[in-house]
Amino acid sequence: MSSNYTLAVENVTKRFDNFTAVDSLSLHVPEGTMYGLLGPNGAGKTTTLRMIMNITIPDSGSVAILGRPMSEELKEHIGYLPEERGLYPKMKVGETLLFFGEIKGMTSTNARSQMDLWLGRMDLLSWKEKKVNELSKGMQQKIQFIATIMNDPELIILDEPFAGLDPVNADFLKDVMLELKKRGRTIIFSTHRMEQVEKLCDNICLINKSKKILDGSLREIKRGYGKNTVIVEYDGDDSFMHDERFVQGSNNYGKYAELKLKPDASPQELLRSMVEKTTITRFEVAEPSLNEIFKEVVGQSVEELNAEDQSKRRGMFATATR
Repeated sequence: MSSNYTLAVENVTKRFDNFTAVDSLSLHVPEGTMYGLLGPNGAGKTTTLRMIMNITIPDSGSVAILGRPMSEELKEHIGYLPEERGLYPKMKVGETLLFFGEIKGMTSTNARSQMDLWLGRMDLLSWKEKKVNELSKGMQQKIQFIATIMNDPELIILDEPFAGLDPVNADFLKDVMLELKKRGRTIIFSTHRMEQVEKLCDNICLINKSKKILDGSLREIKRGYGKNTVIVEYDGDDSFMHDERFVQGSNNYGKYAELKLKPDASPQELLRSMVEKTTITRFEVAEPSLNEIFKEVVGQSVEELNAEDQSKRRGMFATATR
């Protein structure tokens, strides 16, 4: 495997009793890139990240980080933010960050310096002597993120890093991730929110029901699905979305829609027919969104699959509590 890959996962499989959580998954993360691991809830994203970190042992396959199998020494070069956050609620914020820093091989002096730097950047310096359980959930998440990156790891693995953050803090986290990437760090993050990936990632891996369905360069994947998508912002009649002369499929968000055109359809003819009935404020011929690509490959959107998963979970809970 090329040394240009920070992470190489080869044919990894993990089963829990009769359930296959990850099925023969391979992925390769180029050095210094932002890599998105995408899919609906329950697709196998968290299990994959836990196998990369050697928390969960794969039944078969191999994982190489920086060209080597995982080891305790190697963990000092990795920052890992788990989906289930793991702070000690009775410890003070400063004590917590020093503890995590020293675990990762930092000297006390360096850990204190980096801790203060990041607490200052995140407007949390005045909370250093407070106990973790006195902080809001969003503040605790920022503390966990500081613990993940304060030793300046070469590889940063973030499991649903934006979950629970308000828009301001999510935007700040995004800026920090981009800053770290510019400094040559490799970042892998999992999410079920496709729009985050389209704005941030160089490469992606789409998984569904434990299997990989697409991977590679985001730009090349989108280019491969052609420019047969029209993005429309409108006000008024939406019957154009059902015009069988032009439209093969649509995804409507109210006053915003993504239309997949038929292979021989003319975008200009569609626009002419639309303006007769509807006020158009945006009309753009574009590559399809990741949501549209996922729906085309799988047959359902991520939102629909997540809704199904939640419905199943509610049904299982209702059965268990009867």
